[in-house]
Amino acid sequence: MAAGGSGRRAGLMAAAAGGAALWRRLSAWLPRGRLGLAALLGRLSDRLSRGRDRRARRSSWLLLAPLLTPPVPVIAAPPCSLCPEGAHRFQWIRNLVPEFGISSSHVKVLSSPAEFYELLKVQIKTAKQRVVMASLYLGTGLLEQELVDCLEETLEKSLQAKGSSNLRVSILLDYTRGSRGRKNSRTMLIPLLQRFPEQVRVSLFHTPNLRGLLRLLIPERFNETIGLQHIKVYLFDDNVILSGANLSDLYFTNRQDRYVLLQDSPEIADFFTELVDAIGDVSLQLQQDDTVQMVEGMVHPYQGDKMAYCEIANRRVMEVINSARTRQELLHTKTFHSSQQGSSLLSQQGSQASGGLKPEPDTWIYPLIQMKPFGIQIDEMVTETLLTEAERDARIYLTTGYFNLTQAYMDLILGTRAEYRILLASPEVNGFFGAKGVAGAIPAAYVYIEHQFYSEVCYLHQQERVQLQEYSRAGWTFHAKGLWLYLAGSDLPCLTLIGSPNFGYRSVHRDLEAQVAIVTENKALQQQLHQEQEQLYHRSGVVSSSTFEQPNRYVKLWVKLVTPLIKNFF
Repeated sequence: MAAGGSGRRAGLMAAAAGGAALWRRLSAWLPRGRLGLAALLGRLSDRLSRGRDRRARRSSWLLLAPLLTPPVPVIAAPPCSLCPEGAHRFQWIRNLVPEFGISSSHVKVLSSPAEFYELLKVQIKTAKQRVVMASLYLGTGLLEQELVDCLEETLEKSLQAKGSSNLRVSILLDYTRGSRGRKNSRTMLIPLLQRFPEQVRVSLFHTPNLRGLLRLLIPERFNETIGLQHIKVYLFDDNVILSGANLSDLYFTNRQDRYVLLQDSPEIADFFTELVDAIGDVSLQLQQDDTVQMVEGMVHPYQGDKMAYCEIANRRVMEVINSARTRQELLHTKTFHSSQQGSSLLSQQGSQASGGLKPEPDTWIYPLIQMKPFGIQIDEMVTETLLTEAERDARIYLTTGYFNLTQAYMDLILGTRAEYRILLASPEVNGFFGAKGVAGAIPAAYVYIEHQFYSEVCYLHQQERVQLQEYSRAGWTFHAKGLWLYLAGSDLPCLTLIGSPNFGYRSVHRDLEAQVAIVTENKALQQQLHQEQEQLYHRSGVVSSSTFEQPNRYVKLWVKLVTPLIKNFF
């Protein structure tokens, strides 16, 4: 019997190994445009090669759940082969979104809320052509009013300078969050609409999933759980700020987030201008009398046909993505041929021939969009593929202000080979800490989710490979999100994700999200990103079993019972 059992086990192991090799060969044969399927096959390969049950109490079908979900639609596009071979290993992303090659000297990493706020004011005051700001909401305090005053001052100067100004201001906010309370984002911006009706546009996105009886019954604040406009992009002429921070006083003072400035980047600024315009076109337009109305001929988000609205929204956003990809591919072609001609002229006529050529880019920007209500899942696909393909001994530093990972992300973190350092908020720096009513229990719910994940890590004996760290800072809250990828053997990151997604269910399924993947070969920029990561993690402590024995980690029974039912709403 023992010998027979041993033989069967050996046979199963051989079959698993053979299956893994087969999947690897299949994935290698796939065309570059089918990365979603390639990622799926890669994940199956990892599971087959591990050859062990992840947890006795969990069904094997449950483990395969992320793999059995409907496939993510892929943007059909031939692979671009114009960039030099081996420039970086993430060029596959440009099969999905436009690739913007820039000089690393145009990228600046900010570190503090005060620096972010001062930069916003300076950029507004110096803008000549456009100001485009997308945020969840605009606060109602003195600091926010100062921003509005800066906008008014800049618009007034532009009128005085030319009589008819070329400056245009476009602001995109969420309808439910921006309408909360008697004094709100809308009332803050109405004076600008009244004073400069031809130059200012304020769009309020309303999720199509909040409609009918549901919209009538769910009270203010709670209606924000159904879906939001969560993108945070701030651009001024050709300068773009990517962040997870909203336009509120906390984010200007003592709420830690992340911020990256892309300077003199007209193509990137054009892309995000068009993206905000596209979302604005399917959003409610704020009027001077505080009413709202849709663009003429547009389907209403909660009164009109939901499917028709989502199809139109998908088409508008995908037009922006696809047209930008086409433009960038043509630019790549032009740049490639210009550089070839420049090299030939240089050899024939000397160094003067190369004077007008731009330096070769050493940094690449990829905008990643996630709008599941519209059937757009690009950010989800890219993030899952990055987690799947991270090699052994690679390190991923992942941070989120609200630790509530999707099941797919959790499975990839627990089932792949890279080392993970996950930074999250301690209860005291959670944005809901001390809130009134039911919201005050949200930090305890996050503690419960964190404890469950940590227990899973311990059960699988992964504590060395997957480490949780909690950010703690007296008088501050924590809202930073994104990741840094360090390749095996490297002390500096070559890729970072920065933007609005929190890697949770809401980010993937409910809200409108956008972030960028920044890939760089430049050591100075890599050092900037590394220092940013170190500054955040320096204020953290490693989570252990004793962490959950502390009095402030006590979770009431009702919170434990309710959390699984509501975790997909926060």
